[in-house]
Amino acid sequence: MAGHSKFANIKHKKEKQDSKRAKLFTKFGKEIAVAVKLGGPDTSTNSRLKDVITKARANNMPNDNIDRAIKKAAGDKGGATFEPFVYEGFGPSGVAVIVETLSDNKTRTVSNVRAAFNRGEGNLGVSGSVAFQFDHIGQISVLRTPEIDEEELMMMVLDAGATDFHAEEEGFEIVTEPLGLGKVLEAMEDAGIPALTAEVIMQPHMYVQLTDPLDIKNMNKILNTLEDDDDVQAVFHNWEE
Repeated sequence: MAGHSKFANIKHKKEKQDSKRAKLFTKFGKEIAVAVKLGGPDTSTNSRLKDVITKARANNMPNDNIDRAIKKAAGDKGGATFEPFVYEGFGPSGVAVIVETLSDNKTRTVSNVRAAFNRGEGNLGVSGSVAFQFDHIGQISVLRTPEIDEEELMMMVLDAGATDFHAEEEGFEIVTEPLGLGKVLEAMEDAGIPALTAEVIMQPHMYVQLTDPLDIKNMNKILNTLEDDDDVQAVFHNWEE
């Protein structure tokens, strides 16, 4: 089950996340607020909240921040209600882009997303226009260390529900069903194995290469503008950077 997992790209993405840690925690705070409003603050009865907390901890969000977010959401009966909206569009040379948002104002959000695509000479598409080019999966990356036995890790995560396991020289990539991510992370936590990253992603079937410097510049404009938007939770694309 070993294979190529582009681990260098995973580490690069993690470094980018680390440089924007406060924004990352804000995004988790929104997810926690939605989960609490939908199912309450008790993780024993709210599996969605439990999964969000597990994912937040795997991305190094402090417990104090998590607790504050839960208490705020539980006591904020008249506060803003965030709803998930997903947008699909195209970058230069037909690069497929999926944008996941949590927003209390859909009009503002769709306007900002459309403007981001326009800024990079792309365009916002209709629902379903690019989603068929992606698979919805859970993805966990783990750094290889002398303390981690590859065979034991593989068997443990597969027993916990992982659907695939890839090994590289630098680390391991674990694939799960989207709803199974939390259970696998819990098994890893119990075994004392830290995750480098843990997220539910849209994984492209195939990647598109950009060779024109202007296309590359415009694609980066789209991605940077989207990632700076407070309503945007995640951006997925099939550009092979």
